Amino acid sequence: MSKIWFQEYSLKELNERSKGTMGEFLDMQFTEIGDDYLCMTMPVDNRTKQPYGLLHGGASAALAETIGSVASSLCINPEKQICVGIEINCNHIRGKKDGVVTAIAKPLHIGATTHVWDIKINDERGKLVCVSRLTVAILKS
Repeated sequence: MSKIWFQEYSLKELNERSKGTMGEFLDMQFTEIGDDYLCMTMPVDNRTKQPYGLLHGGASAALAETIGSVASSLCINPEKQICVGIEINCNHIRGKKDGVVTAIAKPLHIGATTHVWDIKINDERGKLVCVSRLTVAILKS
């Protein structure tokens, strides 16, 4: 697949977008930009765990929504369009008690009015922790 991004962005620029957001609070970090995918990490710690000591499903959903929404924002002309999430689905496959998880977002559909992203969240061993699908609406600004 050829490059899908509207323009070039650096990891530094993407990570600076997180200032003052949930992404910053949960220490989400963009780690890789491919031609047609985006990668982001998040620690599994006291901010992202549920009472049983496992990665909270809501934290996984927040990671998926963040990476997918940012990916959509990189595909549009920011002077003419905005993008907003309209539906997210998460299947929690495996528990995670500590360490780091990595999300990889790849497009399933990049249309004029909607984008659909396939987001897989893996642990350090490459084991699938969560799979998500995010639908994003593309609106005129």
